[in-house]
Amino acid sequence: MATTLARADYRTRLQTILPKLVLSPSLALILLFVYGFILFTIYLSFTDSRMLPSFGWVGFENYDKLFRLRHWSVAVSNLAIFSTLYISICIVIGLALAIFLDQKIRGEGVLRPIYLYPMALSFIVTGTAWKWLLDPGIGLENTMHLWGWDSFTFNWIKDRNNAIYTIVLAAVWQTSGFVMAMFLAGLRGIDNEMLKAAQIDGASNFQLYRRIIIPQLRPAFLSAFVILAHLSIKSYDLIIALTGGGPGRATEVPATFMYSYTFTRNQMGIGASSAVIMLMTIAAIMIPYLYAELREKD
Repeated sequence: MATTLARADYRTRLQTILPKLVLSPSLALILLFVYGFILFTIYLSFTDSRMLPSFGWVGFENYDKLFRLRHWSVAVSNLAIFSTLYISICIVIGLALAIFLDQKIRGEGVLRPIYLYPMALSFIVTGTAWKWLLDPGIGLENTMHLWGWDSFTFNWIKDRNNAIYTIVLAAVWQTSGFVMAMFLAGLRGIDNEMLKAAQIDGASNFQLYRRIIIPQLRPAFLSAFVILAHLSIKSYDLIIALTGGGPGRATEVPATFMYSYTFTRNQMGIGASSAVIMLMTIAAIMIPYLYAELREKD
């Protein structure tokens, strides 16, 4: 009897410990290569590191230099323009597509994957494809000229004033289908009995959406905003593939600024400080969102 109890106790302990043993290598790698490097980057932002990491402590000097750099101001301004347009247009188009597909239209099973397909592509592929499309020498403008429309011009990608909007076009094209899926899931989760009761009371379709449906999509709106804001802040590969940050600095954002100052200009301390600012911005978005989600579950 004692032997049987000992074996059962050993099996129970093994079942408890085994998952932890299996996950511990992955956890250790995450702690080292994610959170460890985050802490190391924060430390470097307070040092005089240039081409290679250095340990000469300079305090907040790098942050002071960063916010006095005109290049950083341009990058932040570009990010503000890009993020505002990207988030708002994606949400509007995603909601419109979700409402369209929620009408139980014929061919929904075909249209939904078509809208979602761009999200399966990497931002490098998207940037390269849109660069080919928008380049005046080989893209849309050249095609229109070959077809005889000689007065047609679309050189935004080469124009300092309009280049940032080409980034918005490409990013919206890639992500709006994903936002549509989020809103469609929210629409399918709304109680139909409530909608039928409102229709019986004489509510129009506009009133249904304004007073019942859209207010109940608040979690989907919040999730879409958080994801899109996160993508816009760390946008690097799309911009590098599409414009390379140019012309000039017309499409430079904090992510490209950080890479440039860290690996090209050999100003690792300033590059690290810009990375810390980006991290703080993402944290300022994510922490309230996670707090709200956890509080609702409690």
